[in-house]
Amino acid sequence: MFALNAVADTSYHRPSDKEIRQKLTPMQYEVTQEQGTEPAYNNAYWNNKEAGIYVDIVTGEPLFLSTDKYDSGTGWPSFTKPIDANDIVLTPDHSLLGTRIEVSSKTGHTHLGHVFDDGPPPAGKRFCMNSASLEFIPVKDMEKRGYGKYLKYFKTPSPTNTKGK
Repeated sequence: MFALNAVADTSYHRPSDKEIRQKLTPMQYEVTQEQGTEPAYNNAYWNNKEAGIYVDIVTGEPLFLSTDKYDSGTGWPSFTKPIDANDIVLTPDHSLLGTRIEVSSKTGHTHLGHVFDDGPPPAGKRFCMNSASLEFIPVKDMEKRGYGKYLKYFKTPSPTNTKGK
């Protein structure tokens, strides 16, 4: 998987539909542009346990941290929250029986998945995302890919000296 804007910056933008069609796989296009859903347990990130950041496959915009990812038992990558709630758009989705809340990226208008109220405490949210709409950037690659400012979320504090002076 790859993002169209492979190196992060502060000027994320949505490419033309022609560029998106050329760069995404058919599955990625169906999910991101036609509100599709990839198969459960048969996608790139449902069981990814590596530390890093998940970005919009269309724009490269940072969306989720691995530190907020958990195993929801659904077969899709699930997160307790986005990095910044201002970077996602929540919209009622009436496409199936009942109403769900669709999650899209603000800049890319990328369909990411849905949010449900059955997640873990304290917020109780489950952002159930499609791997096809995300690119995973491992911690080791974040600086060179332009996501260095997010490394602070992965820093482990130094152990405290317990032996005294």
